[in-house]
Amino acid sequence: MTSLFDLTDNDDILALQPRLTDEDAGVRRIALIDLADLEESDGLLWLVDRLAHDPAEEVRAEAARLLEAWEDEPVVEALCQALTDPSPAVQAAAAQSLSLLKSEAAGRVILPWTGHADIGVRIAAFRALRELRFAQAAPAALLALDDHDANVRREAVGVLGWLKQLDALPALARLASDDPDTEVRRAATGALGLASDAQVLPALRQALQDQAWQVREEAATTLGKVGHTDAGAALVEALGDDYWQVRLRATRSLGRLRYAPALDALIETLGHRISNLRKEAALALGELDEQGAIAPLLAAQDDADPEVRKAVRIALGQLQ
Repeated sequence: MTSLFDLTDNDDILALQPRLTDEDAGVRRIALIDLADLEESDGLLWLVDRLAHDPAEEVRAEAARLLEAWEDEPVVEALCQALTDPSPAVQAAAAQSLSLLKSEAAGRVILPWTGHADIGVRIAAFRALRELRFAQAAPAALLALDDHDANVRREAVGVLGWLKQLDALPALARLASDDPDTEVRRAATGALGLASDAQVLPALRQALQDQAWQVREEAATTLGKVGHTDAGAALVEALGDDYWQVRLRATRSLGRLRYAPALDALIETLGHRISNLRKEAALALGELDEQGAIAPLLAAQDDADPEVRKAVRIALGQLQ
């Protein structure tokens, strides 16, 4: 266990040898922290070795956390290997450290792990690649949209979304409409915001009718991002959704679209019992550039909620 010390003549590292080899796992863990604080490349060998071989999971987990600052390929490979550690704590620490890496070289090391047999490894690998925005991950992410595990599919959607892969839009539209998992449908619905044309509108309209309100909420948001007035009618209908969260996003999107036919529905929303909805309705009315909104907004100037009153002032300033 002490052979690694033969590879360094750094006095600060050598001084830590008794504690790094102590029988007490707690002592070894604190010694690893002190070793990392030295920020010496010679200490890297010891951190990687302890990640792989220390008998105590708390020490291995600490080594995984401490290696987050290093992007050398052998370190990245060691962290990927630690995703298969028998301890969930070590797996989680390694996944977190991988998600903080920023170099393209790290992406090349991580990419092959997206095909690992273990679900948790695939999830962690795609999550790390999403943060890296590693363009070469796109083909693997497209394949993973058909993974049997919903969490893997969701992470793959995230990779494609961050990479702005327009050629993935048909597959994402399919997931938004048909995936059995609510979170996958929600993530895919949000990723459709990559589009700048009307090709995704049918899938988003369908998502606006999804059984899960979280998906409907995401669809209402994304329709505003896509920016096509053809979405307006569906968003007006969504103002009657059973969930106020969906109504709020639909209201905001109607304002973004400046969809004039929504005038009456937004005026009605201006009187809703939930103040957040009233506030969004006021702001949306200000975006419509419709003189018919002025009288209802003037009537709302004394709203009980200060945020609503502020929104009304902003809207009137736009219209008058």
